[in-house]
Amino acid sequence: MTVYGAVFARGGSKGVPGKNLRQIAGTSLLELSIAMGLVSPEIDRMVCSTDSDEIATEAMRLGAEVPFRRPETLAQDDSPEWAAWQHLARFLIHEGASESDVLVSLPATSPLRARDDIERALELFRQGTFDLVLGVTESTRSPWFNMVVREHSSEVSLVAGVEGVRIARRQDAPPVFDITTVVYVTTLGFVVKSQGLFEGKVGSVVIPIERAVDIDTEFDLEVADYLLRKRLGLGNG
Repeated sequence: MTVYGAVFARGGSKGVPGKNLRQIAGTSLLELSIAMGLVSPEIDRMVCSTDSDEIATEAMRLGAEVPFRRPETLAQDDSPEWAAWQHLARFLIHEGASESDVLVSLPATSPLRARDDIERALELFRQGTFDLVLGVTESTRSPWFNMVVREHSSEVSLVAGVEGVRIARRQDAPPVFDITTVVYVTTLGFVVKSQGLFEGKVGSVVIPIERAVDIDTEFDLEVADYLLRKRLGLGNG
């Protein structure tokens, strides 16, 4: 069984222009993900799927395989990430991989992951209970307590609730978790045969909040830069 690490890194990004090659603590998001995959003893091959020549060149310099350029139709703002996964999975199977081979997605948008996050996800996946394992982190907001939907009239109401039960304190609300982009583990076969993450049985490993920052805005980038510098003992000037 081969374990493929993968970074899906398209060239375009509206929220954070050039996001995958942006740096925190002097290192690009792309490099942080590829380097983590390369040092993981669990991962046999590290692959980058991209539509960008610039990202491809950098990924190869960093030691990842870049076997193709992703089609433009799979690299738009509204292109489903799952379709890019399927494109890579079909390519690898066509090149001789088995459907039972493992795919570990390590998005560049989660630059603060630890090797332990990958190892725990793989360990849970190998128990054979789940079709896919992903990382989650405990949410600071709850649909039972402080998440609302807003009507055109400005009226707000709770996203969710338990009939007949009024929850007045966050501590009394059922715990909920946010999906992170730290790690995803599944098989090539599941990706090819399914249309999304939750078509199968999904397991989870809990990621500490300080490792679960997902880069979607310039503010997220600043937070990640601060946290990585702190972790590395660098100045934050």
